[in-house]
Amino acid sequence: MDHTPRGWFAIGMEGVSKPGNAGALLRTAHAFGAAFLFAVGDSPGVAATRATDTSDATRHVPFYRWPDPGSLVLPRLCRLVGVELTEEAIPLPSFHHPLQAAYVFGPERGSLSPAMLARCDWVVRIPTRFALNLAVAGAIVMYDRLMALGRFAPRPVSPTAAPEPPPSHRHGRPRFRRGTPPLLAADEGEGGGGGGVA
Repeated sequence: MDHTPRGWFAIGMEGVSKPGNAGALLRTAHAFGAAFLFAVGDSPGVAATRATDTSDATRHVPFYRWPDPGSLVLPRLCRLVGVELTEEAIPLPSFHHPLQAAYVFGPERGSLSPAMLARCDWVVRIPTRFALNLAVAGAIVMYDRLMALGRFAPRPVSPTAAPEPPPSHRHGRPRFRRGTPPLLAADEGEGGGGGGVA
């Protein structure tokens, strides 16, 4: 069965200084199926990240650079989600991932800039005792999104129980906000089976 989550996501970083961390984040994003990658502000060049980005993510996934948060341009309907350890941030296990999202991570030994935090629609935090490595934090966020939006069978009630297969998808009858259109209503009157819901 296809476990591809609904929607799409992007992964970005602001002010990251270590090429190894940046490369590992890009590789992890590529593995999880990111739609695009981005960097804001100073960050290592793509060539410098190749030692840890062994998948050559930027050759397979679009990569964008912006000089500052004010220049950041995202697709229509895409929501920006900052990942930061702040008291006001939403704990990741309680966060409802939007279908179209760009997640941005801050620098090592630092935080997302105030300008970036102001751009974010939400800020989430991974509930740990202290900050995590950039790529590890990225992997946790992407895994959480996969579990939240992917099509997986529910976990069994015990480790020895066999997992139940997920139910097959069923298409329901169309629903209309303003009543059934006349053309469809005529079909239903002729034995089409009904089902339009106002």
